[in-house]
Amino acid sequence: MGKGKVLFVNQEITPYLEETPLSIFSRKLPQFIQESGKEIRTFMPRFGNVNERKNQLHEVIRLSGMNLIIDNSDHPLIIKVASIQQARMQVYFIDNEDFFQRKFDVFDDNKKAFEDNDERTIFFSRGVLETIKKLNWRPNVVHCSGWFSSLLPFYIKRTDYKNNPLFGTSKIILTLIDDEFTEQLNENFHKKLKSDGGTLKDWNLYKEPNYLNYMMAAISYSDGVVLASDKVNPKLIEFAKQNKKHIIEYAPVEEQYPLINELYDKIMIFDED
Repeated sequence: MGKGKVLFVNQEITPYLEETPLSIFSRKLPQFIQESGKEIRTFMPRFGNVNERKNQLHEVIRLSGMNLIIDNSDHPLIIKVASIQQARMQVYFIDNEDFFQRKFDVFDDNKKAFEDNDERTIFFSRGVLETIKKLNWRPNVVHCSGWFSSLLPFYIKRTDYKNNPLFGTSKIILTLIDDEFTEQLNENFHKKLKSDGGTLKDWNLYKEPNYLNYMMAAISYSDGVVLASDKVNPKLIEFAKQNKKHIIEYAPVEEQYPLINELYDKIMIFDED
C-alpha cells in the first residue's frame, strides 16, 4: 500500500486571503496531512484580492495555455504557484482575466454576489482537474472546502473525468462550514453544465441553484463530509446522514484533523502506478 495522495481544493487559504474559519481550516489541514506522511497538492482561485507581489506568486508556463470553453466562450487557463515556507507547502492558483481580475472574491464591495459566479466556479473546477491531468498526478482523495469548490464532486463522479485513470478511483470528501449564501446562482447554471456531461437527474439538482441545493448535490456525489463548524445548516447534516455518508463531527482541530486523516486511510483505493 502507498502512502496516499490527497488533492485539496479550497475556496480560500490564509495568508493569501484574510483569516476566516474556512481559510484557516484550508491552510492548517493540508499541512497536518502532509506532516502525517501523505503527498498533497493544494489549489485555490487567484481572486483579484490576492496580493501577487507580497505572496510571490509566479506563473507556471508549462501548465498554462489551455483554453476552457464555457457556454460557447473560450477562457484561457493560467496557473500560478506560491509557497508557504513555514509549512513547506506549495499552493497552485487558478487564474483567468475574465473571472479573477476584479479586486474581490465572490462578492463585490456592496456584498452582492457576482452574476457570473456560476461560470467562475465551473472554470475553477475544470481548471483544477485539467492541471492535475497535466501534472499526471493521481489523487486517492479529493477534499473540497468552501462552496466555490463544491462543483468538483459533480465533475469527478458524473462527467467524462470519471473515465480518466487519474480520477476513476478517487474518493471525495466535502467540508461543510457556515458559508451559506442567500442569492441564487445564474438560472441557466444547469444548462451550462450539460455540455460537460451528466444526466437529466444531475442537471435537475442544479436547476434551482441556491446554496442548499448546490451543497446537497455536492454531498450526493461525495463519499464523506467534514463538519468544520458548529453552525452548519442542519438540513445538510441530515441529508448526509440519510445518504449514509461518512461524517466527521465538529470538534477542536487537534481532535478533528487526526480523524480526517484516518478517514482518508479508510476510504482510499490504491491502484498500480
